[in-house]
Amino acid sequence: MDFGSVLEVALHELRINVRNRWTTIFAVVFGVLVTSIAYFGLMTEGFSGMQNFTRTSASMLNLVLYIVPLVALTMGTLSFTGDRGSMELLFSQPLSRAEVVVGKLVGLFLAIAIAMLIGFSAGAVLVAAGNGPAGLSRYAAMVGLSLLLAFAFLSLALLVSTLAHRKSRAIGVSLFLWFFFVLFYDLLAIALALFLRGESANVAIFLSVFGNPVDMVRVATLILLDNVTIFGAAGAAMLRFLGGTGTALSAVLTVLLIWILLPVTISCAMLRRQDI
Repeated sequence: MDFGSVLEVALHELRINVRNRWTTIFAVVFGVLVTSIAYFGLMTEGFSGMQNFTRTSASMLNLVLYIVPLVALTMGTLSFTGDRGSMELLFSQPLSRAEVVVGKLVGLFLAIAIAMLIGFSAGAVLVAAGNGPAGLSRYAAMVGLSLLLAFAFLSLALLVSTLAHRKSRAIGVSLFLWFFFVLFYDLLAIALALFLRGESANVAIFLSVFGNPVDMVRVATLILLDNVTIFGAAGAAMLRFLGGTGTALSAVLTVLLIWILLPVTISCAMLRRQDI
């Protein structure tokens, strides 16, 4: 794979998506939500003033877990099943299909990452102005995990688009994946744990974390924030089986990278055999 060609396609895709009004809308909405959480978080509990970075990170976690997968799946699906003529033009260039696909994926990720970083940066400026930089490193780690979550769901969007071919079908499957991973997956894990008993239930809960990028980012963020009282049975099982926070975080990052790379690898292999 020629990484120069990948970079060229990525920059082309980045320019297209930066000019896309949906990217602008996402950046504005996400920025408003992040800064609102940073400013009004304590006020709902009867306090005045700004939250610190640790409390802000915990408050933003649910926003990230709900919105980022939905935006990544939707924008990824629309991009990879968009104008068929432009895709055919790209595939007609002296580039391999893998270079085109990876370039488009990286460019789209950069556009989403820029939109997210605008919002996170605005929130960070407000929090630092109100409470100082204490906890900034944990906030930055949460931002990094959020970007990995976006990349993982963009990779899933690529795989869905490769399998579905038609835009309507791909969007339907993508929305189902969002519902499954964000809303339904934990219910299945709980039902499985109730069905099993003893150590088998603990093992099932531990393994279930790695089957869902959303759960991995949730558990990893709460571990980083030292919020051991609320990260639930999955986080407790992970620390118990892996023997500490460092090993647990390393395992999460490794499996998240697999969630990013595996759908891309499968998609590239399928595209090589498809008649486009």
